[in-house]
Amino acid sequence: MKKNDFTSTIVVEQTPSTAFNAIKNFRAWWSEEIQGKTDQLDETFFYHYKDVHLCKIRLIEMVADKKLVYQVIENEFNFVKDKTEWVGTKLIFEIIPGGDKTKIVFTHEGLVPEYECYNVCNDAWSGYIQGSLKSLITTGKGKPNGIEGGLNAELVKKWGLPNK
Repeated sequence: MKKNDFTSTIVVEQTPSTAFNAIKNFRAWWSEEIQGKTDQLDETFFYHYKDVHLCKIRLIEMVADKKLVYQVIENEFNFVKDKTEWVGTKLIFEIIPGGDKTKIVFTHEGLVPEYECYNVCNDAWSGYIQGSLKSLITTGKGKPNGIEGGLNAELVKKWGLPNK
């Protein structure tokens, strides 16, 4: 049976190395509200957006210019019954060179449509990957959540989530 993990793909004209280094810099494309190292194997970092979403993520696999795999160690959402839906899931970034282009395939393994957070998470990941990460790779500047706002603030409003 085929899994329905969330996947998003972008294609850029930059090198695999440029894409690899951008992906590892979560503060530049996901959120400035990150504590810890996002670019070192076996290191754990902490992300949060107010108390709407908090998580600890560890880099568990790194193949230079080809692949990054992060595992969600702890997670809490304040807008779903099972606040730990992401625990044990993986954020997988595959970097595939092809001619003068580089394809980046992001898969959130374990984030499936059956999850209560799926629609919100689908919107969020789509914005971060298709917008912010792609911009970081192609222009050197991403669009991460700021210290007090950004994409998460827009999603909180759009989805009517508790925003404390």
